[in-house]
Amino acid sequence: MKIRENIIIKGIVQGVGFRPFIHKLIKNYNLSGWVLNSSQGVEIEVEGEEEELNNFMDNIKQKFPPLARIEEIEVKKLPLVGYQEFFIKSSKTEEENSSILLVSPDISICPDCLQELFDPQNRRFRYPFINCTNCGPRFTIIQDLPYDRGKTTMKAFKMCPQCQAEYTNLEDRRYHAQPNACARCGPQVFIYNKNGEEIKKVDPLEEAVKLLKEGKIGAIKGLGGFHLAVDATNNQAVLKLRNLKRREVKPFALMSASLEDIEQYAKVQREEKELLEGRARPIVLLKKKNNNLLSPWVAPYNDCWGVMLPYTPLHYLLLKDNFLALVMTSGNFSEEPIITDNQEALEKLAEVADFFLLHNREIFNRCDDSVIKVINHRQVFFRRSRGYVPDSVILDFKLKKEVLAVGGELNNTICLSKEKYLFPSQYLGDLKNVETLNFFKEAIERLEKIFRINPQIIACDLHPDYLSTQYAEEIGSKRGIKVVKVQHHYAHIASCLAENNLKEKVIGVAYDGTGYGTDGNSWGGEFLCCDLKEYSRQGHLKYFPLPGGDKAVSEPWRMAYSYLYSIYGKEARELKIDFIRRQNYNKLLILEKMIDQKVNSPLTSSCGRLFDAVSALLGVREEVSYEGEAAIEMEALCVSGIEESYRWDIDKEGKEFILHPENIFKEIISDLRKGVSKEIIATKFHNTVADFTVDLCIRIREETNLNRVALSGGVFQNRYLTERIIFFLEEEGFQVYIQRKVPPNDGGISLGQAVIAGSK
Repeated sequence: MKIRENIIIKGIVQGVGFRPFIHKLIKNYNLSGWVLNSSQGVEIEVEGEEEELNNFMDNIKQKFPPLARIEEIEVKKLPLVGYQEFFIKSSKTEEENSSILLVSPDISICPDCLQELFDPQNRRFRYPFINCTNCGPRFTIIQDLPYDRGKTTMKAFKMCPQCQAEYTNLEDRRYHAQPNACARCGPQVFIYNKNGEEIKKVDPLEEAVKLLKEGKIGAIKGLGGFHLAVDATNNQAVLKLRNLKRREVKPFALMSASLEDIEQYAKVQREEKELLEGRARPIVLLKKKNNNLLSPWVAPYNDCWGVMLPYTPLHYLLLKDNFLALVMTSGNFSEEPIITDNQEALEKLAEVADFFLLHNREIFNRCDDSVIKVINHRQVFFRRSRGYVPDSVILDFKLKKEVLAVGGELNNTICLSKEKYLFPSQYLGDLKNVETLNFFKEAIERLEKIFRINPQIIACDLHPDYLSTQYAEEIGSKRGIKVVKVQHHYAHIASCLAENNLKEKVIGVAYDGTGYGTDGNSWGGEFLCCDLKEYSRQGHLKYFPLPGGDKAVSEPWRMAYSYLYSIYGKEARELKIDFIRRQNYNKLLILEKMIDQKVNSPLTSSCGRLFDAVSALLGVREEVSYEGEAAIEMEALCVSGIEESYRWDIDKEGKEFILHPENIFKEIISDLRKGVSKEIIATKFHNTVADFTVDLCIRIREETNLNRVALSGGVFQNRYLTERIIFFLEEEGFQVYIQRKVPPNDGGISLGQAVIAGSK
């Protein structure tokens, strides 16, 4: 019996070769009709014998393109109309009828395109923008949906006859590949000197390689923004870049042409290899090998390199057979967004770069490289951006209203929700200046447009001074919509619950640097009992003064002395340890006065500040130039085989457990006096944090009968600590959940804010 069906396929189905796949697949059947991109997803109308149509549908579900993801299929029976053929129709947009359209992230060059890139017989030999249906730019060039060339930055380039023939040839790998181009009709590469003058009569890529080999600094336009590049084996060039970029010791990212090159200077485990070679091509944090050829100034005082493999053809052309590794650090200055525009790069980066490798394909959505570390055999994001955004987090239930969540201040992201879909943005940066605030506003506007979301609620942090909170209040008032303020650490735990699809109450452990508490203090060592609708504080690290406020965050020695002064009183400045000997006596007196008189010395329960204090005591880092520096360098000291820990105390004040660290400090002082090594003290301290975390979870379980524990907050990017906590919690019979889809740091709290606000 002949039937006709209208089929709507939802998910990541645009920009991934889905329509060509359907067109090719249907040739195996005696079916007719059409396929198009719509505001619903991919829409198909097809008629023919019912059995054939059923087999066709089964094959769609089993053989869909590698980059596609099917979330939902809607089928509606219609009267026969007598279609004579099957064809691809022009896309249609129905704003009033639009559904969830998922967008593919940018995908690294595929093996087929890579083979063609280095094939002298291929017409795209050494063409830096080679791509096909299975790879290439997506999110960074998309301006609107449905996904067609005219709604991307490739609309500026009209396909030549050969490219057009590929685009319309059903059997070609580039059939309906929207970024399709070649050297005759597509984007081009240019090279400029530091004065902004084009260097002509040279091959731009060969000239760039020559200059990099001479130790020059290059500003290289990539997929989601500019990189600043130098030869990573050239110590002088790396130091020059570090000095000019005003980046004291924060590690630079590296790019190498192959896994074999990476293995010359880094240890690569199986899970790390899979991430390095995957489609997303993130920066992966890898343990250093001794006696390697790279400049130690790529990542000083750190036991890891941040490494990625090439993800664009341009990168392969620069690297192949030329360099062991290139430094490829974000093309920006500290705390500013990555630069995407050619003219802006020529103006802003002129004081750093010796040359500029530019191209004329516009970057519409700027996107930094993603950063990942393998913890407990699986990925944990430090930064979620290129290769992953705008992938959604999908709930197994629908939220009541559409939400815009604006995140916090550090590592800011925004998150939009629609039904069961949550869309965390790319990494936006620290909201501390006008440039990042403008990027933040731009991301909101563009993601709202792409996903056709009209927020009915705005969610933000409790902190009144955050620019994101102030923006939420301003826009809420302007648009006349509700603003929901969410406590920072509750948002951390809700983020973990959302990505693990947990609706039940859990014990939430939130360890980070700072977050505004409901009592006006700075929280950061929190034990919560919560679900997506409510939370209660079950316990926390004891409050200690934070002398100097934000100054104590950049100068950990202040926090170290705050602990010592609170424990020992004025005798603290007479302690016979190197830490005290290194301090200016008058500065200690000033700190004491600030603490006694409660001048700019807010109270904090922060676990991050606890790590800072111990790091300073050990002489690891008394002042920091980037977030988490003191803790990262202390983690690098940890050694295996040490099971000892320090003593701590837990008591109860009202309904809350208070964790007292005084004995931890006393025993660390004792070890320092005995001459115990930094490595052993650092390891014992990490063991202690793991042990008291498990201890307090057990006590809370005894009172609440909760057996699930969710871990979130930037401290859980510490591999040694996190793996130890998970191991011992599971030994005690707990079910443990951590974050794999968004960062546990503040880059993940917008997701938590969105799901809390949307659940109310």
